[in-house]
Amino acid sequence: MTLTKRIIPCIDVDLDEDGNAAVYTGVNFENLEYTGDPVEMARRYNEAGADEFVFLDITASADGRETMLSVVEDVADEIFIPLTVGGGIRTKADIKETLRAGADKVSINSGAIANPDLVTEGADAFGSQCIVISVDAKRRYDEQGEHYVEVDGESCWFECTVKGGREGTDLDVVEWAAEAESRGAGELFVNSIDADGTKDGYDIPLTKAVCDAVDTPVIASSGCGGPEDMYEVFTEAGADAGLAASIFHFGEYSIREVKEYLDDRDVPIRL
Repeated sequence: MTLTKRIIPCIDVDLDEDGNAAVYTGVNFENLEYTGDPVEMARRYNEAGADEFVFLDITASADGRETMLSVVEDVADEIFIPLTVGGGIRTKADIKETLRAGADKVSINSGAIANPDLVTEGADAFGSQCIVISVDAKRRYDEQGEHYVEVDGESCWFECTVKGGREGTDLDVVEWAAEAESRGAGELFVNSIDADGTKDGYDIPLTKAVCDAVDTPVIASSGCGGPEDMYEVFTEAGADAGLAASIFHFGEYSIREVKEYLDDRDVPIRL
């Protein structure tokens, strides 16, 4: 049976100068610009036909603080689709509190790399379907990796970064994806720092490398500039879901337009 592909809007949330939660959009994880209120945006995407919704607290890990759970609660009250929350999740207790606040799934990056047992503990305690392992991948053109692909005639590998892309780890993304799957992760969330915010398309070599290495569903993220990029990542890389931010936030495309484009090209989608 062919599984329906999912279209997932995402908001990157930080605290503004007054300490209030706000959505920001940037390029390559930098040059962030104010985009809107997280609760209002969640409500809008729920009404627009999104299949799921992702809330990322983008500085919680780097700042060493907890995820803004009161805002998560407000967002959860506004939507009736699966909600994934990430940022600052470092312990099994953090997972529990985030789920209690209304999340259906938690997205873990830095915390899981620092303590891989957290993946196993989370899956055992709450079910694999709750555990999404996120990777913020960056291309490296050296001989330190495990899995290499050809990109524009050059051989590269993909490094896991942490703290919002601020620190490298020397950990190969494909290697880590396979380990996370073996530890019970129910989904993999693949972000490309190189493609982030560019609207030049998803990082197909990165996404395909992960999809080819695991059986776990893969969410492709970073770089979507329009429906044709969603089509490419589904048909060329094998992604199970396409995540986008800017094209939806700024009204360049509606979720309905993207879904109709894909449906017209025989991509299984929920209209």
